[in-house]
Amino acid sequence: MSKKIIFSEAAPKPVGPYNQAVSAGGFVFLAGQIPLDPSSGKMVDGDVVAQTERVFENIKAVLAEAGLTLDNVVKTTVFMQDLAEFAKMNEVYARYFKEQTAPARSTVQVAGLPLGAKVEVEVVAVEGR
Repeated sequence: MSKKIIFSEAAPKPVGPYNQAVSAGGFVFLAGQIPLDPSSGKMVDGDVVAQTERVFENIKAVLAEAGLTLDNVVKTTVFMQDLAEFAKMNEVYARYFKEQTAPARSTVQVAGLPLGAKVEVEVVAVEGR
């Protein structure tokens, strides 16, 4: 099986030894996105709502580089620093994914996220859907 590395200038550069996304076996696996501004490389200011919006804009940019959209996403994993903010994150999430076609999802609270982010989201998308 071959793999193809996907990189978008419209999304933040990786902050470690990984790629934004990898295409393999008919799927595109996106690395977890935190709310970094792609132009500055710095964390966006704001609450979990602002951070979740930035995360999804970053995800959309990486998907677009692969020729995909959020409609191709089949699974998400949401990592949150504080599940007490779940409802706020979920309101933003619902603007990006409609209930009838939403992907499968897991949401977990973690002890910490890179650079102090409040939220991180990783996705798996299917090609050619």
